[in-house]
Amino acid sequence: MRVLVVEDNREMADVLARGLRRDGLAVDLATDGAEGWAKLHVNDYDVVVLDRDLPLIHGDDICHRMRAEGRATPILMLTAAAGPRQAAEALGLGADDYLAKPFDFVELIARIRALGRRPSRARPPVLEAAGIRLDTASRTASRFDRPLELARKEFGALEVLLAAQGQVVSAEELLEKVWDEHADPFTTAVRTTIKKLRDKLGTPDAIETVIGSGYRIPW
Repeated sequence: MRVLVVEDNREMADVLARGLRRDGLAVDLATDGAEGWAKLHVNDYDVVVLDRDLPLIHGDDICHRMRAEGRATPILMLTAAAGPRQAAEALGLGADDYLAKPFDFVELIARIRALGRRPSRARPPVLEAAGIRLDTASRTASRFDRPLELARKEFGALEVLLAAQGQVVSAEELLEKVWDEHADPFTTAVRTTIKKLRDKLGTPDAIETVIGSGYRIPW
């Protein structure tokens, strides 16, 4: 899952990014509204974590513009102002969820993952194919009931492949959804991760390479 965090407090933004990445999410950062708005036009995000009181472009304006453009990306609004009126205002602008600062980090991650599983994203919490069972909520995976010990990027790549429901996923798409904006487009990270995944999944080989197109897990 790829997340954009728009937060003008650099220290908090870095803390959020580190915590979300430890939980296996790919995270891009923006420290003002203009930077966040620009990144929304470059990358496709699963969830946007949006601070409300942002410089250059206010968080309310970003939320309103996204919905006016027909963007359905789930938005989790963060604000220092707590209370039912503030929550109602944020939700009225088109935000999908609202969290007041300070917040519990475990709750933040749970809310982000819940938004990423919304029906509009067409991704169930448990994905299964080729004897593989991946639970996105508990962050566990197995094949033929054998537990798999997967690194964060391996888990992320497997999640994207399973969510594609048998369709081919290009290396570029994997790089975009599992890594972040700092990933080198010429890196061998995707190929290396797929090789490690194959080794851990065992036989029969669950990941099919489609020459010139990408990878798929047959359903």
